[in-house]
Amino acid sequence: MGHENVGRSRMWPIVVRHPEDPVEAVMEADALDAKLQTAAILVRGPLFGVAAQDAGQAPRWRVVVAVDAGCPQQARDSLNSLLWRRAKDEAQDREERCALLAAVARLESERVDELTVLTTRYRIVRAEEYAGTGPDGIEQPRPTDPEPTVPDWSRSARDPIDNGLLLDPEAPVTPTQAAERLMLRGLAYSGVRFPEDVRADSRKALETHPDVMLLPTAFRVVERNDPGWESSSGLHASAHAARRSLDFALTWLQPRLKGLIPWEADNMTTDARTVTAEGTDPAAAELAEYVRAADRLRSERVNQVEARGTVHRICRARRLLRWGPDGPEAARPSDANSHPPERMHPRIDEDGNIHHEQENDAP
Repeated sequence: MGHENVGRSRMWPIVVRHPEDPVEAVMEADALDAKLQTAAILVRGPLFGVAAQDAGQAPRWRVVVAVDAGCPQQARDSLNSLLWRRAKDEAQDREERCALLAAVARLESERVDELTVLTTRYRIVRAEEYAGTGPDGIEQPRPTDPEPTVPDWSRSARDPIDNGLLLDPEAPVTPTQAAERLMLRGLAYSGVRFPEDVRADSRKALETHPDVMLLPTAFRVVERNDPGWESSSGLHASAHAARRSLDFALTWLQPRLKGLIPWEADNMTTDARTVTAEGTDPAAAELAEYVRAADRLRSERVNQVEARGTVHRICRARRLLRWGPDGPEAARPSDANSHPPERMHPRIDEDGNIHHEQENDAP
């Protein structure tokens, strides 16, 4: 069904398919077991990214900036940088470069949530992050979540989320995915702890964007903080990437935050493992507790460890985009911004020359 046939208040039909192979069938069974154990859904709040739609590709959109920013302006800044780099490195002629730079200029001065550059629409998109919780607390990675055959623990490793992600409301989904989409269609802010404008925008979204699109599962590190859990990392594409982040936090960051290793110590080579191995530092015994917890992450692939009284857990972070006749929901008027639009890069002229500030200030 084409997008032109979906009225303002109409919902996209959900096309359900059978699991494609035995591996996906096991994942479906795992997902069903997890849902039966889920007692409640915890909503963490909105995340933002950028989606693009090329001419003739409706109703599909593609994610060009990962949906993991904490406020709309951070996503706008990322779009600013994306278009600026295209103007610098990819523009084929003056016309294309000028169109890209005109969009950059708008993003430097306006809180713009959608703009068209040449033949491509760009939109700041809004997702809700949520997680399931059951008898054991917030959901941990499932047995069928992908794991690398050979884990990479190097600190330079990168595992970006939403890489190459295509958003297609017509794509068939599995039975558990369809059930989750149906269950979450009515998700809205209703508690009195939310300001009235936030609740009003949330109610309005149920009408303007009545469907939901599930984004790929991501993973976070959380810490137990009575009566619940508090996030202590960004989003990661895999449970292993989250463990790697926690390994770094336990061996490098936390020892510095706690004053056990001085900040001026060798930047990346000095950590709890190296200091403990030397055995001469007065803090070696305390650092050894961090090392034991981090080593369990590596040797046992566990999803929860405790170090110096703090429980750290890898959790599954789920995200949904609300979807309407014209695609994914953009930022809402009540969404807060951490800072205003601003200039982020040196000026580029129509010929591709970069002008730095000192050149502009020269007499």
